Amino acid sequence: MPGRLETRFGIEAQGSTVRREIMAGVTTFLAMAYITVVNPAILSEAGMDFGAVFVATCLAAAIGTAIMGLYANYPVAQAPGMGQNAFFTYGIVLGMGYAWQTALGAVLISGIIFIVLSVLPVREWLINAIPRSLKLGISAGIGLFLGIIALTGSDIIVRDPATLVSLGDLAALPATLLLVGFVVIAALSARRVTGAVVIGMLLVTVLGWSTGAAEFQGVVSKPPSLTTFLSLDLAGAFDLSMVTVVLTLLLVDVFDTAGTLVGVANRAGMLDENGHLPRLRKALLADSSATAIGALLGTSSTTSYIESAAGVEAGGRTGLASVTTALLFLLCLFIAPLAQSIPSFATGAALLFVACIMARALEDLEWANVTEATPAVVTALAVPLTYSIADGIGLGFITYAAIKLVAGHGRECPAAVYVVATIFVLKFAFLG
Repeated sequence: MPGRLETRFGIEAQGSTVRREIMAGVTTFLAMAYITVVNPAILSEAGMDFGAVFVATCLAAAIGTAIMGLYANYPVAQAPGMGQNAFFTYGIVLGMGYAWQTALGAVLISGIIFIVLSVLPVREWLINAIPRSLKLGISAGIGLFLGIIALTGSDIIVRDPATLVSLGDLAALPATLLLVGFVVIAALSARRVTGAVVIGMLLVTVLGWSTGAAEFQGVVSKPPSLTTFLSLDLAGAFDLSMVTVVLTLLLVDVFDTAGTLVGVANRAGMLDENGHLPRLRKALLADSSATAIGALLGTSSTTSYIESAAGVEAGGRTGLASVTTALLFLLCLFIAPLAQSIPSFATGAALLFVACIMARALEDLEWANVTEATPAVVTALAVPLTYSIADGIGLGFITYAAIKLVAGHGRECPAAVYVVATIFVLKFAFLG
């Protein structure tokens, strides 16, 4: 078996081991298992059945992640995206008044367009044309985004009407346990303990159960019925009024995927000497196929997950980590109570640590070159503060192109950057 795995995934060539890849896959799963509960909760507000969406979420994540691992050989997991599910429910259904079946049809159409663009060199051309400085900014921005998600999830950072955000109650158990888990993970990592992230997460999970800060809900249960399968309304989705909806889904998924792949690959040391991602077209096909499959199953857009960075930090370098995560999502169909027993402060501890690691990307910037460093910093700040990878990347592209032009360095800016910057200017002007 180890020989077959080596032939299939090239584990040793990536400086990894089977054990490390499996541990990385488990880490990624634990970091993103929350989506199996959060996604059904959000989509159920659009009128969809919670249990059916739970099954659709697990299956979409399992299938998409398996394709990414087996076809593209990337340690990147996929699942219905946060942000996309909010736009699905609060934007398309509750905001615009469309039925959830029509919204699913729009997701499928956008997924098919993603596949076509992935087969053509368009998406690959766009992603490879991202300047190295912006890639570093994107990687750091995603790290800071993970940090915001972690700190707000346990109310260490809370809303404040006067200052937008403020410090929460650190004496509250969830906040305390997140910080304990974070310190344990960082300390074990400094001591080079294998599986430090998983150990820290499991430690605070058990502490949460024992202190009442989290509830152990059991282990095994029967999966609900998948009543959302093939329930989409394609005819309604082809209505002219849905053009802006499909376009928005397209833009968000394209650049969420770009940001995630660049950030995770940069942290894993997988970019080539030109800063390009190997096997990029396969990764893009895996991502776009997952969106279409998810729509058929009954969930909002499926995309590559930034939480994959937790698995990369645990040592994941090949698709075996993704296959492990995919199998756990399948298993999650039957162990939903156990997955739901992992509290947010446990995953938050891991995400906060990963945020600190990914922010190190900024140290590689060419700081003396203002036209390169400034747009990268804008990107790094905009991703978490807009709470959108796509919008943060858009601001980064616009800033990069504008500064290069005004500074008289317009020829240094790739044509693709001008194209993408123009697209985002139009998006912000007309779509918000």
